[in-house]
Amino acid sequence: MSIRHFVTSEKEVVSDSRRNFLKSSGALVVGFWALPDTVLAAPAKETSPNAYVASAFVTIGSDESIVFTMAKVEMGQGAYTVLPMLIAEELEVDLDKVTLRHAPPDAKVYGLPFGDQFTGGSLSVRTLWEPMRQTGAAARLVLIQAAADGWKVPVADCHAEHGAVVHRPTGRRISYGKLATSASRYPVPDKIVLKPADQFKLVGTSAKRLDTRDKSNGRARFGIDVSMPNMLHASVMASPVFGGKLRSVDDSKTRALPGIRQIVKIDNAVAVVATNTWYARQGLAALQVEWDEGANAKLTTADIRQLMVNSLDKPGVVARSDGDAPGLISQNAQRLEHVYVSPMLAHAPMEPLNATVHVRGDSAEIWAGTQAPARARDGAAAVLGLPPEKVELHNFLIGGGFGRRLEVDYVEQAAAIAKQVEGPVKVTWTREEDIRHDVFRGLYAHRVSAVVDEQGYPKALYHKFAGPSNLRRWAPGWMTKEGVDIDAVDGSVNFPYAIPNMRTEFTIEDGPVPTGFWRGVGPTRNVPTLESFIDELAYRAGRDPLAYRLAMLDKHPRARAVLERAATMSGWGAKLPAGKGRGIGLLYAWDTYVAQVVDLEVNEKNEIKVNRVVCVTDCGVAVNPDTVIAQMQGGINFALTAGLYSNITIKDGRAEQSNFHDYPMLRMSEAPRIEVELINSGAAPGGIGEPSVASFLAAFLNAIHAATGKRLYELPATPDMLAASPQVTKVTQAVGQGDQRQVRYG
Repeated sequence: MSIRHFVTSEKEVVSDSRRNFLKSSGALVVGFWALPDTVLAAPAKETSPNAYVASAFVTIGSDESIVFTMAKVEMGQGAYTVLPMLIAEELEVDLDKVTLRHAPPDAKVYGLPFGDQFTGGSLSVRTLWEPMRQTGAAARLVLIQAAADGWKVPVADCHAEHGAVVHRPTGRRISYGKLATSASRYPVPDKIVLKPADQFKLVGTSAKRLDTRDKSNGRARFGIDVSMPNMLHASVMASPVFGGKLRSVDDSKTRALPGIRQIVKIDNAVAVVATNTWYARQGLAALQVEWDEGANAKLTTADIRQLMVNSLDKPGVVARSDGDAPGLISQNAQRLEHVYVSPMLAHAPMEPLNATVHVRGDSAEIWAGTQAPARARDGAAAVLGLPPEKVELHNFLIGGGFGRRLEVDYVEQAAAIAKQVEGPVKVTWTREEDIRHDVFRGLYAHRVSAVVDEQGYPKALYHKFAGPSNLRRWAPGWMTKEGVDIDAVDGSVNFPYAIPNMRTEFTIEDGPVPTGFWRGVGPTRNVPTLESFIDELAYRAGRDPLAYRLAMLDKHPRARAVLERAATMSGWGAKLPAGKGRGIGLLYAWDTYVAQVVDLEVNEKNEIKVNRVVCVTDCGVAVNPDTVIAQMQGGINFALTAGLYSNITIKDGRAEQSNFHDYPMLRMSEAPRIEVELINSGAAPGGIGEPSVASFLAAFLNAIHAATGKRLYELPATPDMLAASPQVTKVTQAVGQGDQRQVRYG
């Protein structure tokens, strides 16, 4: 791995909004809640009167304890290491001296910068890069001031290091803990100066993850680990048909089984409550249930697909309009046009959905892993008919989120069940329930059209797509005043190539199936579609796909840099044997540039094996390079799973897939060799949780064409899909070899 470092200048932050953020967050904290019985966070206790509560995120105790409260949640992405690094960098404390705590649900305090407390969208480091550093810097300045005043020396003669303030002329040293009482009397500084990059000690280093040890030795606590005295267990069955309701239940056989305590009926589901999960599941299997299947009883995937394809002919909301792409394309009979379909997908996190709820009359307590703590608390409160302040939610480490735990349906359902149960009840979904009742990534249809100039480069490109709008449902306030879902159009409105006439248009068609965010959101659909289309234009022009792209990127030096480096690392230009192919893909989204090159082979049975992936990433400053690399690797394997296998299909209003036998995950033996290199352009950090997913799928599609001469306009790339795909190009030499004369379009 090579990492290039660039130095940025010192930055002083004195804006009113930043100052108010620091002041208000400090004033609002009177104590901390912490996850019980975990090493990651100490047991709950009131803040010591001698502690220095620097802000909602930093508390320094007179006992030398340093506690960081995390505004984001940890679901494997490394947030509980990277965000502490930002605070610790400016506070001048050693990372191994820090204790972490989950933030309680409080969107006003922990919902920065949007006022909505959630973790997703590759936003954590992007949005907290400055606020967390400001938090650490403000506390450091106060501690230095307190020490200088105590010593009666100039502040300029003092500095902080390793959790202590040092008087430079004399070498005197006083720890932060001994300064805690006096520091608590000082206001937030008016001027907060952040370190220049050349003074970073932590940022840019591959720090060991703070959650790894406890996850390895079993001490880490997830929602599914919750256990308490007298806790009951519930297994739940929701209507198998989307939108269906519970009609009747014959529970006579269930009540005769051991361990059964209660059968709970709610609007669209039934739950069996027992003394353990096994008894609850056995009881559930014995129920005789009748459902009112409602309007979707005959719904199929073909119906949804046709709905979305037909919607391409309806007017949409224009998100990008450069020149007159529709006019130029409609007038040209030689245009290239394809319809692509992005399939419906499940999240399938390794930890199934679960929540534990204890209702006590006029209050309630919840234990769950959620990406949106305040939403989960408020949703449960509404179900219980309680004010939010009467509901306490304890958040946990998450065993896989991918956007699924941005939804709070499982917490609300657990609250509805617990409302009818005396004492705490733990509701755990089976794997089958988890997959069949996901909030799926929706099915989308895309129509991409283009006309080219004399050299074969696009002079007009029109991307029209139709499908559900996640933002309109989940965060309507984030829609633009023109009605643009900024998430859905991402990866298309910022498509980096120099195309003089380009239009992006989105027709919102929510459809009958519950849909939501899936790791990578808009770009996971738009980038593979558009990059595959660009690749096809390159072949149509008889040009090397890499050179074709580079010729249109003069205004995007960061894009050129990742592409060129990925090409060099991959050996782009070397001849490949028959049946093997090399494809390239570029992504610009989440303020991050990624280029990937995929090497794969396809056998006589149309089975695909990905052998090697080269991934070059410019996410600006990589706070923890090791975490960035891990995210790239994990995202690639996540995407490969989707590319080879993932597809939720509907029959008779039901999801046909139910577990890993028919919704498989990538096996370790199928994982390719992945080489990741980071380029630090010196820009502020971009997102890293999702970019590798979308960029891999782009290169994957192009590599399949390079190996087979077949273009896929839909995934997953199953043997049946490949067998049915027509031969769209004829190549006399393997693709990606750099010899344009050997490539012709058929």
